[in-house]
Amino acid sequence: MKTFYAKENCTLKEFTSAVYPQGAFCLNALLRNRDVKVNGTRVKNSVPLKAGDEVVYYTTPAQEAKSSHTAVYEDENIYIADKQSGVSSEGLTSELSSRGEIYAVHRLDTNTEGLIAFAKNREAEKELLCAFRERTAVKKYIALCKNNFKSKSGTLTAYLVKDAEKSEVKIYSSPSASAEKIITEYRVAEDRGDIALVEITLHTGKTHQIRAHMAFIGCPVLGDGKYGDGALNKKYAVVRQRLVAKYLTFSFKGKLSYLNGRTFESSFGL
Repeated sequence: MKTFYAKENCTLKEFTSAVYPQGAFCLNALLRNRDVKVNGTRVKNSVPLKAGDEVVYYTTPAQEAKSSHTAVYEDENIYIADKQSGVSSEGLTSELSSRGEIYAVHRLDTNTEGLIAFAKNREAEKELLCAFRERTAVKKYIALCKNNFKSKSGTLTAYLVKDAEKSEVKIYSSPSASAEKIITEYRVAEDRGDIALVEITLHTGKTHQIRAHMAFIGCPVLGDGKYGDGALNKKYAVVRQRLVAKYLTFSFKGKLSYLNGRTFESSFGL
């Protein structure tokens, strides 16, 4: 059994994703079995919550033991996690915060697997934020994409407009007042027929950048329900994007410079 309290208005599903990864993994089953209480009343749907509402999850020991991530590296300043698909960045932060001081400095989409770094003190947070902002933290991904590439490698430039209301972005070839410039580098590493294994390096880091940019050039990420190819997803029976934050390399100027040159690698493959 786990108890949490809502801090703002949201739905039960949104709240669970943000605070309790283990509950998010099995929320549908918990609701079917009436194993969630909101303010003392058992619920069977993702009901609206208000700030201050009490939510109790009657998860089993086996459900509570399911891992949200594995630790790739940890010291007194930094924690690098290898996140499971289905775990939100916010939920992972909430879980880690129960163990001690922790600060999120970047994020991954809920259904993207792989490396995500956290700071364990304010000085480390400042340096990590600077590294991600100035692109001295290099993030490399692998993805399975529709094999419609006109070139086996390239560095793509486009312009992204975020629609917060729809939780999606749109990509354009020309700049506009509301658009943010994006740069995405890719290399086809392996041809697998109608799909390809692709290595992707982000030179900018915007919301849904990889997924939307690959879709824009006609090579959407396999399993992507928002920007992907529905027929291809159905053929391969995948419902989550096949995208992994595979490598993370730092170049720091301050107290974290002892990590310079080290490349951390996710255990997830495609």
